[in-house]
Amino acid sequence: MKTAEQVTFGGSGLNRAAEIRGDDEALARALADPAARCLPMWRGKPLLRGAGLDAVGLIAMDHPVLAAGLGKAIRAPVLLGLDEVGAPLFADDLSRWEPEQLDYGALGSFVDGSEQRHPDLPEDMAFAELRRVMTRMSPRDAELAATAKAIIGWHATHRFCASCGTESTISNAGWQRTCPACGGNHFPRTDPVVIMLITHGDAVLMGRSPGWPEGMYSLLAGFVEPGETLEAAVRREVMEEAGVPVGAVSYLASQPWPFPASLMFGCAGEALAREITIDPVEIEDAIWVSRADMMTAFAGEHPVLKPARKGAIAHFLLQNWLADTLD
Repeated sequence: MKTAEQVTFGGSGLNRAAEIRGDDEALARALADPAARCLPMWRGKPLLRGAGLDAVGLIAMDHPVLAAGLGKAIRAPVLLGLDEVGAPLFADDLSRWEPEQLDYGALGSFVDGSEQRHPDLPEDMAFAELRRVMTRMSPRDAELAATAKAIIGWHATHRFCASCGTESTISNAGWQRTCPACGGNHFPRTDPVVIMLITHGDAVLMGRSPGWPEGMYSLLAGFVEPGETLEAAVRREVMEEAGVPVGAVSYLASQPWPFPASLMFGCAGEALAREITIDPVEIEDAIWVSRADMMTAFAGEHPVLKPARKGAIAHFLLQNWLADTLD
């Protein structure tokens, strides 16, 4: 697709500066650089700023909230890269901070509208759910927030060596964990997922999972298994979830999806039949939606159907399908 990288979290051209991750002297200079800035994370939420909380809240490396050592997942900042003028950009974890008033029920919910404001940060800054604002962020801010969320989330769930069980230490500027006991090296996990625009004539196959908002449907998706191609994963997942055989498969676009650590491979597939037999363990429902009905849903005028969430690659692919711009 010519517009592939226009998807939310698509490539913004961030210089990730991988060449200095293993260079202790260069990394020390980056940390001490007066122009260096840090993106704090709190329990999976990036620090955001502005009236609409639609820009990342970068703060100086010597800010008191960083010096307090509130990290839960990491004990040193992670190097995200360099900005346009070469200033280092880092991410740090403040998850040990406990807000005075905290709605635990909102945290981790499908739509978390809660905001957490640290008393030592400017009033226009708050920790907020990335999915709430991802479509309003600039491509660069979206990439920084997604990267920070994914890498710090990985550290939070991979503290111990998978080989011997010893607690590992952060290395390579946060892009590696090393076991002090057995010497094993561990690297950030990214799970490949196929998400499929399956069509038959002028209709597209849509499904919904239990717990989704009423009327919400999206494209079918599933994890790629070891030893499996993307094409084979598309055919297997559609057959498992909806009982629909798929013929030709082609790749369209990809999207990093840090909820928690997926890389979504958007694919197109041609259904060989329309009969649907769902697996209730996999999905709650699956339906064929005509182009006309999908256009009505995108306009917000369909009496039942709600399209996939804006910002998700499913919405992006459907939008391009409706506009006939998938090539």
